[in-house]
Amino acid sequence: MGHAEIEIERRDRVTHGDYVAKLDAGDTPAKLSWTQRDDVRHAEHTFVPTSHRGRGIAEKLVEALIEDARSNGFKIAPDCSYVERYFDRHKELADLRA
Repeated sequence: MGHAEIEIERRDRVTHGDYVAKLDAGDTPAKLSWTQRDDVRHAEHTFVPTSHRGRGIAEKLVEALIEDARSNGFKIAPDCSYVERYFDRHKELADLRA
């Protein structure tokens, strides 16, 4: 099975929301959940089903969040360990870290 381009859907409920990666039908979707407090989006949890790990899906979810932070002017609090490690690896994103 080839890996199709992963499509990220934004579910925005103003104070909180999710970035969701659609996977195969019947699979639990991968997602990054956030909560907004003032102009900071707290990345709370990143989940990718075991069968889909190692495909860079979590990274795609974080990249969608970062893209939105750049275009919408909010900062990101990496409360989730995955997002925290992502920021640690990408020092150029320090200005977006709350």
